[in-house]
Amino acid sequence: MPVQLPVYMDYNATTPVDPKVFAVMAPFFCEAFGNAASTSHSFGWTANAAVDKARMQVAALIGSSPNEIIWTSGSTESNNLAIFGACKNYEYRGRHIITQVTEHKAVIDPYKRLQSDGWQVTWLGVDRNGRIDVDELARAIRHDTLMVSIMWANNEIGTMQPMHDIGRICKSRGVIFHTDATQAVGKVGINVDSAGIDLLSMSAHKLYGPKGSGALYVRNHDPRIELFPLFEGGGHQLGMRSGTLNVTGIVGLGAACEIAFQGMADESSRLAILRDRLEKGITTQLEGVHINGGGERLPHCTNLSFADVEGGVLLSSMDDVAVSSGSACTSAVKEPSFVLKAIGVPYELALASIRFSLGRQSTVEEVDYAVEKVVAVVKRMREMKAKPE
Repeated sequence: MPVQLPVYMDYNATTPVDPKVFAVMAPFFCEAFGNAASTSHSFGWTANAAVDKARMQVAALIGSSPNEIIWTSGSTESNNLAIFGACKNYEYRGRHIITQVTEHKAVIDPYKRLQSDGWQVTWLGVDRNGRIDVDELARAIRHDTLMVSIMWANNEIGTMQPMHDIGRICKSRGVIFHTDATQAVGKVGINVDSAGIDLLSMSAHKLYGPKGSGALYVRNHDPRIELFPLFEGGGHQLGMRSGTLNVTGIVGLGAACEIAFQGMADESSRLAILRDRLEKGITTQLEGVHINGGGERLPHCTNLSFADVEGGVLLSSMDDVAVSSGSACTSAVKEPSFVLKAIGVPYELALASIRFSLGRQSTVEEVDYAVEKVVAVVKRMREMKAKPE
């Protein structure tokens, strides 16, 4: 089967809306357009019923109760609500919080804001695989520690943290446990109770739902967590997140969760095979290729660094394969990814890194095409570099 170009391999950045999800969403744009808070007529009742169904679909995917789901605009808002909401509401318990250096900016930046406001933040380092040391975490917890935020799976290298071990430590010490599970939800099995999670952030567009729709799981038992709202305006959603509900987006998130729940095991296995094929195809044909991260990883993504090539040229040469760089570059300054720096990747290698993330539309033919493209580009760049000027 011929490969349709360009090939998309940036599913960690965003996913296309699943056609089945879109079909479920469609009536709520123009037909069933009611406000879910309108309780006096059928338009509102229909919208509210759709929101309730979505709560059950999301809850089933993460092992929670439907009434523990708070709707947001996405993971960035969910992370901010979890962090600022908990710290404001429980500040009397203590002003010490713990996270890791490889979190997403949507966690790092709120923690830095709190730090500038006088909170004490412990930034845990990671090993070469990108995992924290749970013993170090346990030692870092103090009598005034309020919360721990550790992401379930890293968005750049795919490394998954020992969540159940972290959850047991937090529970035994009476510390709130928040996780940014944006990349993990719908890709690997999650159960918030067994993992001891109190707050969990997720976003629809990472699992074939619409952009601008997300959710925050907020534990309501053993212990019950209450959050100070980020903004006021009507007391919706138990007073934690006011505003007219994005019914269309919520319906899409719910449908996406149900589809992911039904097919997750088979799809994860399929993608792991494709990911391994991609890695093997590249590493057996090229020397000086380094796989970043390790241990238990997400099944669908890999981050590779290429020795003796210039990172910006490498990425721009991948003109018909949509991937992302492991480095953040501006026109004047090139800086390697802070995640790759944290796991000890040397500067030049970190600059010459590519993240490949696969998804439902990914095929063997696309993987083989990407392998062929990468090998050809890297060989050409190295040959040009080796030529005497």
